[in-house]
Order: sequence, then structure tokens, then C-alpha cells
Amino acid sequence: MQPNFQYSIVVLLYLIMSTDAINCKGCVPLDIFTFDKVISKFKAAAIKFDVAYPYGTKHDEFAKVAEAAHTVPDLLVGEVGVKDYGEKENADLAERYKVNKDDFPVVKLFVAGISEPYTFSDSEFTADNIKKFIRTKSNVHIGLPGCLEAFDKIAAKFSQVHDPEVKKALLREAEDLWDKTTGRADQKTAEVYVKTMRKALDKGDDFVPNELKRVQSLAKGKMSKEKKEEVQQRINILQSFQHEEL
Repeated sequence: MQPNFQYSIVVLLYLIMSTDAINCKGCVPLDIFTFDKVISKFKAAAIKFDVAYPYGTKHDEFAKVAEAAHTVPDLLVGEVGVKDYGEKENADLAERYKVNKDDFPVVKLFVAGISEPYTFSDSEFTADNIKKFIRTKSNVHIGLPGCLEAFDKIAAKFSQVHDPEVKKALLREAEDLWDKTTGRADQKTAEVYVKTMRKALDKGDDFVPNELKRVQSLAKGKMSKEKKEEVQQRINILQSFQHEEL
């Protein structure tokens, strides 16, 4: 066997054997011996620093991210369980990345080619916000509910350019893709992307952030479950047009 192939098998076995030993399904448990070896193999790694045996709403939200990421080969979702008693397992890792136990849980995003990790700082610790954080900081796609990956990628490009002609070309690309989209639900979703791009071209770069604020405000009102899901999908798609410089 080649050394690289052997190492791949070791890592794979580690991941498989670890599945039953952790509270968060899909999360890879890491420690001082495995941390650098494992995260270096991925384009991005979202790591939660937390107590050794985490529980509660925030842990459940992070578990949703791990579940969504299981089909994303470039993204690792892992946990570092830190103990402040006994042998103080992983306290050295927490200290290395300046994570204070009073702030648990802390999510750090390690991106290949970037020397320092990004820290998730949104006031609302939700799965969708963590997904958005991963997408905007790493360019690794992890979908929000109701979004389509191919259109998300066009939306991201659309938000990064200012040349109207380039934006028009991206709109045509989205329109062509819409024509090829099958399934009633996906066709309806594709239509939202295209109409958003058309309005952004017509009204300028401020359209998307202003529309996002408007729809987010609308989402706070009373409405049926179905309508709320529809509005949230609209928010998720609008967020696909947001871009943060790495």
C-alpha cells in the first residue's frame, strides 16, 4: 500500500469508529493528537469547542449543521470536548485558539490557506446562521432550506460584481438554468432567484439588502406555518446574494 492510501484508511476508520462515541451524529470528535491531522484534509472545518458532554438547544442546532454537511466532502464538522477538571482534556486546544469556557459553545471555522480561524459571532446560535457563516467565509456550499446549489453559486457571483454587463450575463445564465430546471418546487424556487436578479439589476445593489430587511420584518408577524416556511425560504435565497470578503 502507498503511505497516503494507508493514512486515508486510518482516518476513515477513525471517523467510522467515532460515530457511536459522540453525542452529535456526524460530528467528528477531535483532541490534541488528531486535531491538526484531520482538519488539514478538508477545505473547511467547522469545529465546536464545548464542554465534554454537551447538551441543550445550541448543541442540537450544531447537530443539524453536522447532518446537513454529511454530503459535503469539502467540509468537516467536528467537536472538541474540553474538561476543566482531572487531566483537563483538550484544555490546551482551547487555550491555543483563545477559547474561554465561559463562552461555550464556541464555533471556529478553519479554512484552507487562511492562517487564523474565523469565529462564529452571530447573536442567534442557529443551524441556518452557522451554515451561512460557513458559506460566506469559506465558499464551501452547505445549503439552506429551500435553496438550490447551482443558483446559489450564480447568486454569489452576481453579488460580487458591479459591472452591469457581467450581471446581465449572470442573469442570462440563471434564466437558462431555470429553463432546464425540473420539478414544480425547484422551478418555483428558480423563479425567485431570477426575479431577484432582475430587480437588483433594475433597482441597484441596495435592492437585495433592503428586500432582506423587509422580508425579515415580515417574518416576525403572525402567519400560518406554511406561509412562514415560504417567507423563510425567501430569506434564505436573499442571503445567497450576500457576500463577505474573506
